[in-house]
Amino acid sequence: MKYFVDYHHVSLNKAGEELCGDQVRMFRAGSKTRIVLSDGLGSGVKANILASLTSEIIINMLREQAAMNDVIETVAGTLPVCKVRNLAYATFTLVEIDHDTLCFNAYNFDNPPLLYFSEGKSIPLPQQETLIAGKKVQVTQGQLTHGDFLAVMSDGVPYAGLGETYNLGWGIPNITTFIEEIFQYGPTGARSLVERTMGRTRELYADQPGDDASMVGLLIRPSQTAMVFTGPPMSEADDEGLVNRLMAFEGRKIVCGGTTGNIVSAFTGEPIETDIASLREDLPPIGILEGVDLLTEGIITLSHTMDLLEKSQGNPTSLPRTHDGAHMLAHELLNADEIVFLVGQKINPYYQNPLLPENVSIRKNLVEKIAAILVNYHKEVHVEYH
Repeated sequence: MKYFVDYHHVSLNKAGEELCGDQVRMFRAGSKTRIVLSDGLGSGVKANILASLTSEIIINMLREQAAMNDVIETVAGTLPVCKVRNLAYATFTLVEIDHDTLCFNAYNFDNPPLLYFSEGKSIPLPQQETLIAGKKVQVTQGQLTHGDFLAVMSDGVPYAGLGETYNLGWGIPNITTFIEEIFQYGPTGARSLVERTMGRTRELYADQPGDDASMVGLLIRPSQTAMVFTGPPMSEADDEGLVNRLMAFEGRKIVCGGTTGNIVSAFTGEPIETDIASLREDLPPIGILEGVDLLTEGIITLSHTMDLLEKSQGNPTSLPRTHDGAHMLAHELLNADEIVFLVGQKINPYYQNPLLPENVSIRKNLVEKIAAILVNYHKEVHVEYH
């Protein structure tokens, strides 16, 4: 079974500051996901710049396939120390997860400790302190499995409630107990775990955070996949092969386009029925086709779906469960982790802009824009043209 690293993060700015002194970066390449949380000393513009530089150096070096030890040594060696407070000008936590083996490595420089939950219960992680470029870095290695959750945070989270609800702040033990209680309510995702924890953090600060506070959550769960077949291919000889690929796909099967739906219907032998209840003034109705999870009209529905995806900011719960093609397609795409688009390039003259060359497809343009939005939401997207 293929697993997915469900990722979410929330940051709270220090009260009165427009910029956050914590910065989070994520980078996916090949079979690995890397997350960096950097906390700049102090708050405001200076802290934001320091944290941004630290996180960008790490991610850019990893993007260039630099060895992990070289990355840590470079960052640790370039971080200056405040002579007055004897603290580094920026701290960081770097987590690397291999999707194939579910092994992880974490490197923590002066941030609160990494929290690990298995089956909803907190489990202490063994840490090894190592000296890199004169800096003490906590190194953690482990093996993850389905349902495991890792939480990375800046020190603004455990300090919440300092001098008010708690003498010394909320603290790691109370945060751990709070997250365990969330798990007791049943299965949950990274978004829910992080947002509820940070919601409590904001409450303890009485909506006036005394420091920048950030949490990153990483939850291991089975990967959710979807395949979208839209548009007839240039050669009719490719019709059967594409239909066979779609029907054999182990994930959500989606067809966008009347002609595309007819192609699938012809090769599967299943008739298409029209769901009149899904008809909207600005959207054609969806169809019902045995073996296909969602069948919609093409260009108009894709265009509306693109708008909904942009408005959602990657959060499927922000969109209503409206029974129409665009909303249903948007939910399918937002709930999937990996999406494969099979895009036929035969031009439908009805939708083609007469000012554009015949080889420039409106469908292709829409799919490329939708794919870019989904990639920005940390989806793994593959687009094939036929």
